[in-house]
Formats: sequence, structure tokens, C-alpha cells
Amino acid sequence: MSRPRRSSRGEPHVRLRVALIAVTVLLTVFAARLGQIQGIDAASYVERAGTSGLVTIDLPAQRGSILDRNGQPLAESVSGLMLVADPQTTGPNAEAIAQVLADRLDLDYFDQVERLTPSDETTRFVYLARKIPATQATRVVEVLREKQLAGVDSRPDPLRTYPAGDVGGNLVGFLGDDGNPANGDDGNDPMVGLELAFDGDLAGTDGHETYEVGGGNRIPLGDRSKVDPVDGRDLRLTIDRDVQWYAQKALCTQVERFDATWGAAVVMDTETGELLALADCPTVDPVEPGQTPKDSRGSRALADVFEPGSVQKVLTFAGLLDADEVTPQTRLTVPGELEIYDRTIRDWFEHGVLRLTAAGALAKSSNIGTAMAAEEQSPEEFRGYLEAFGLGTPTSLGLPAESAGSLPALADWNRLTQAQVAFGQGLSVNAVQMAAAVNTIANSGLHVEPSLVEGRRTNGAGLEVGTGTTSVDRVVSAEAASETTRMMELVTGDGGSAPNAGIPGYRVAGKTGTAQQAGSQGYANGYKAVSFGGFAPADDPRFTVYVVVSDPKNGGSGAGTAAPVFRQLMTHVLQRYAVPPTGEREAAYPLWWKPSDR
Repeated sequence: MSRPRRSSRGEPHVRLRVALIAVTVLLTVFAARLGQIQGIDAASYVERAGTSGLVTIDLPAQRGSILDRNGQPLAESVSGLMLVADPQTTGPNAEAIAQVLADRLDLDYFDQVERLTPSDETTRFVYLARKIPATQATRVVEVLREKQLAGVDSRPDPLRTYPAGDVGGNLVGFLGDDGNPANGDDGNDPMVGLELAFDGDLAGTDGHETYEVGGGNRIPLGDRSKVDPVDGRDLRLTIDRDVQWYAQKALCTQVERFDATWGAAVVMDTETGELLALADCPTVDPVEPGQTPKDSRGSRALADVFEPGSVQKVLTFAGLLDADEVTPQTRLTVPGELEIYDRTIRDWFEHGVLRLTAAGALAKSSNIGTAMAAEEQSPEEFRGYLEAFGLGTPTSLGLPAESAGSLPALADWNRLTQAQVAFGQGLSVNAVQMAAAVNTIANSGLHVEPSLVEGRRTNGAGLEVGTGTTSVDRVVSAEAASETTRMMELVTGDGGSAPNAGIPGYRVAGKTGTAQQAGSQGYANGYKAVSFGGFAPADDPRFTVYVVVSDPKNGGSGAGTAAPVFRQLMTHVLQRYAVPPTGEREAAYPLWWKPSDR
């Protein structure tokens, strides 16, 4: 029987020979192709390489929210998108794409054509628009794809919103830009307010991503690096959004009614110094800040100073009571006019000789009686009390552009200076300073620094601020503060200068203020500012409210213009925080004295 024949293909040496032939053919092909690339087609490949390269794109951090004391947002970042383009791809259709962007996003047509057209062969990335609502940007991209217009894409770009509108707008501030998204401008430049003061915390740190593109497309396995963004920190305030809204509404109603230049209202927690409202009028809407004049976009309650007028008398008498230089029953024989050097001091009402007590001088808001009482104190002692009340020193709120106000220097102090400062002329304050000074009386003689930010934070100027940094200092004794409080209650009583500031069921302590303001030619061409400051319940203070209205044109006064706003705000905050009515009013100090009195 014969053996079966074996196929020669199965021999090892045959298989090896076939493999060597195949490798030789493959290497020959590779060599030929390399020669083609390096020689024949070298120019075309250099041109294609010119259209490849690395693209770097920003990865924006999400800006921290600004929240009220209850976590309600005053400013927050929501989903937004940026539109970007590859000019090498969009160039042939630049005009058609620019038309879509102009129609749907109201972008400048000619500007977009310029960006969409490549300036050279290496430009692979440009910004078209930043901070666009996500749904709007997504629809634009979809429309371009439907029209087969390639080269435009979107990337995440958080959008800043202000859900409370103008509530707290002068405090919160707003963001702006230079209007040039071609430079990658993200519209996140803080302009004023808390957005500016705490930008370092709020902004976070943007990241970036770099990747390789070729032929108009991202190369999946090309070079790539990425640095993730670090989102900003939230900023929680002491402000109560509801109280802030109400304060702005009540204040602006009165500012408009009296055709005033501006107004400010402060609502403060007596014990902690926390601001529940810091209202300004005019207000600014952070979404449309251009509709408000530049000088009204920040907080006038801090930036603008004024002569406080008769509210200052509260501080004058508190210092005199603390130093045992007067008592509420101290007798003052008050003439119709008081001559000091070449000046004549008068009261706001005409009168002959009055026999007022110190309490009566405050209740009737007598400039002459207050100036006479202040003569019992040395200039050094008097000025020292005012400094302790916080006058002449910036608050610790941490907002930019605050004015510190001023006190006359001791070197320039004389009898006339003392008299004028005693009843609130010749010095300047801002509204928050004055609120904190009045609050010192409510807080049993302890001056507590006002605060706007919860916790402990550092602003852009390096100042550490917030409720965690608040200091408390004794200015006058608890007894002197109590006596001053009872004197202030006379103001809101039937015989006082502002009974319309009283609130049924509550004991209310307060003081009116109407002060001339110096102009370029002194008081001759100046104007006036009217104010009211006080607290309630007077026998167990919970809140302090201070209101100032600048330059009312229609006969405004502290009692007629500012006191009604005080009453509205105090009533609202007492009800909101369910503060119960307290005890009955104590027996009033006498306002007058008789020669027969002992």
C-alpha cells in the first residue's frame, strides 16, 4: 500500500520563505510611500500640517452665590454656554453663519463675519459670544447644523443672574465686561458692591483644556491636557431679603414723594449688630445697571456723608449723662437766641425764654438747650465720646468706596465748634455709622460693630470682616443708656417732636434730625438732610432703625419725612420676627421746670 503524499506548503522552510517575501513586499510599499511624502507630495503635507495644531479653551469656574441670611439667593450662577468657532471651517460660510448669529442673538453681523473668517492658516479657535442662556445657545447650534453650516460649537459658561432683581442691588453689585468676547472676555469683571469686594472668594479659579486638532477635527488620540476649574465660594449675608425688599419700597416711596436726591435706611439687630436691611434709593437692577446713574449704583448709605442734625443730640446727652455732668432733670434756662462769637444759634421754632429740663431739650429738639448743656464738658471729653460711638471711623462691613465721615480736629475746636457739633452740625457721618451709634444706646451702652457678612471673610482690600470678627466696646454706662432711652421715648410721646413714630402696643425710643448741609458757599447755598433714628421695644430693644432722606424738595422734615418710614420698617420687622409688645411706659421725665420746683 502506498503512502499519502504530503503538501509542500506545510513544510517549515516553505512557510518561512513565503513570510519573507511578504515582509519584503510590505517594506517596499512603505519605502515608496515615504519617498512620495518626502519628495513628490511634500508641499501638500506641509500645507495640511499648517491646519493642525493645539487649541486651548477656558473651563470657567462657577461663581459663588450671594445669599441672604435664610439662604435665599440675591445673586447666583446658572447654566450658560459660550459659542466658539473654528475659522478654518467657518470661513467659506462666514456670512451665512454671521446672519444666523445676528438674527438670533442680536450680535453685530460685521463683527461676526470678521471673527468667522480666518486671519491666517493657523487660527483654529475664536470666541463668538459668552454667557448665553443654555437653551438659546443650543438652539443656535442646532439651526446652524440644520443649515449644514459647520464649525460653530458651544462650551459650558456659567451665567450670572440676580433672581431678586433690584432687591439689595446697591449692596450686591453686578458684573460687566469690555464687550469683546474675541478676547475671551467672560463678562465676569466685578464692577461695584459685594461682587467687587469679595471677588477673590466668589470667582473661584478658571481651568483650561488644551487638545490637538487636525483637518478641522479634534484628534482623539492627540496631545491633551486639562486643568479642572475650582468653583467660587458662596457668600452668605446677614440681610433678610424680605426686610430688604420692604425697606427699599417704603424708602423709595418717600424719596419720590418729596422729590429727594437720595435716601438710605438701615435695619440692625440691636444685640449682634447684624444688618437685616441696608436700603438705598435710587436702587440699581444688577441685570440692567446702565439704567441707573453711576453715582447711584453703589450704596449711598456708606459712600455718601451728611451732617446728622438733631439725632446727634442723643449722643451728646448720653455722654453728658455718663460723665455725671447732667441728669435728665437738669434745669436749662433757654433763651430765644444764643450768641457765640459772631454767630447766632436758634431753634427750629421761635420762642422766648424757656425753662426746659435736659430731657425736655431732647424731646423738643432744642439746639440752644443742647448747646448750653454741652458746655459742661471739655472738648477732649466730648470729642472722645463721639469717637467711641464710631464717628469719624469707617465701619467694618467690607464694602468698597465707604466714606469715613469727619470730626473737627481738636486743634480747631472752640466754643462754637462744640455748640454746633452738639446739635449735629459741623461734622459728617454715613448712615450705617449713625445707625450703629444710636444702636449703642439700645444695646445698654455697648457699641457693637455692624456686620453684613456671616462668618469670617477677607475682602479684596485684605480687611477681615463678618459676624465672626465683630467687636463690642463700652461707650457709656448701662444706667446712662437707660436714662437716654427714657428721654428718647419722650420724642415719640404726645408732647414730643415725632409722635407719628410711635407704634401701638410698643414702647418706642427715637429722635428726629433736620440738618442744613454745606454747599460750595457754606450753608448759604446748601440743602438739608432729614432723618430719624430709634429702636423698639424701648424697654427690651430688639431692632434699631435709621432713615435719612437727602435734599427733600417738598418741605420735608425729620418728623414728617423720615419718621413715617421708620414706623413702617419697625412695625414690619417686629411683626416678621414675632416680637411681642412689652411693658407699659415708665413715668416720663418732666420736660419743663418751674422756679418754684425744688
